[in-house]
Amino acid sequence: MTHPRTKTALPRALWALMLGNFVIGTGVMVVPGTLNDISASLNVSIPQAGQLITAAAILMGLGAPAFATLVAGWDRRRLLTLSLLWYALLTGVCALAPSYAVLLPLRVLAVIAPAIFTPQAAASVGLLVPPAQRGRAITFVFLGWSVASVMGMPLSAWIGGTLGWRWAFGLVALMALVSAGWVWRDMPDGIRPAALTRAAWQQTLGSAPLMLAVGVTLLSAFGQFTLFSYFAPYFLQTLGLGGAALSLMFLWFGAFGLAGNIGLTRWVDRLGAPRAVLFTLGAIALSLLLWPLGRLGLWQQALVLVPWALGCFAVNSAQQARLVHLSPALAPATVALNTSAMYGGQALGAALGGALIAQGQMLRLHEVGIIVLLLAMALSAWATQRQNRS
Repeated sequence: MTHPRTKTALPRALWALMLGNFVIGTGVMVVPGTLNDISASLNVSIPQAGQLITAAAILMGLGAPAFATLVAGWDRRRLLTLSLLWYALLTGVCALAPSYAVLLPLRVLAVIAPAIFTPQAAASVGLLVPPAQRGRAITFVFLGWSVASVMGMPLSAWIGGTLGWRWAFGLVALMALVSAGWVWRDMPDGIRPAALTRAAWQQTLGSAPLMLAVGVTLLSAFGQFTLFSYFAPYFLQTLGLGGAALSLMFLWFGAFGLAGNIGLTRWVDRLGAPRAVLFTLGAIALSLLLWPLGRLGLWQQALVLVPWALGCFAVNSAQQARLVHLSPALAPATVALNTSAMYGGQALGAALGGALIAQGQMLRLHEVGIIVLLLAMALSAWATQRQNRS
């Protein structure tokens, strides 16, 4: 009778980390959710407003591994709390930005927090739970991103469409302040993952299975964010969705995203992370293949979104679990690189999508996405083969 209870008992700190990821995810997705209003209120084009996504993603991508080295000796309770306080302060200042030229650098400074929080929270999990619970614990912590898609992104889109994007940014700042207090209360002292030595980085970068797996994350984010970054203007152009209707579409997407991640949390340890990655990538690719059918109407678009939503957040959770299982000792390095790859893919996707929109090719964004997703699936299969040989 003790085994089931042991299996379900996760430390309270994981709930704090999950909430932190919810706030981080909501803050990252607040720009795609309010892109139409940012463009209109600051008098810039959609591709130019999309540069907020690209610039932030570049900083997060480059910052994740760099900060992982700089903060190696920090107590994680203090580090994670401070990163959320920074997020609250800078996002609040962003909400007051008088122009796009002021908003862009402030946004880049604000996303230093995601570059630190997400990888360092994941790297801390291995010190909070026994090895048998690592996969489940990591995917649980990353449920925060899925919950952000269910509640945070639709709420941002609704607030942006009714009160304006500044109020949406202000809400993220307030939530970050609350989350900082929760992390400080529940995160134990003395959590310090192993320092990232030069030897650890060399071992990580020299491992073909690890680096191929990180490449899968890069391609996955690249393929998705070519279109995902521009959901708001795309749905406005094709279906006339804005305000409440756009918020409901994001809510629909997020609800299935949460369901996909919950399902993965329960099955990842039995299914195996590499196979889970392949399944989730396949679901996203299916939606992109069927994407043109969404232009027929609101319900057709909603149905086409379902496979993508089921795989969207689950795939990154599976990737995190995959990397930690491959080498628990190198988790701080691999999780940082994986986070870097995720944000790097977002930057590439947002930049390419913006360039295509500037050329009047918004209706072809999904074609680029499916090609990149198929490449990600092939790379994932290759990474699994190399892992089995090792």
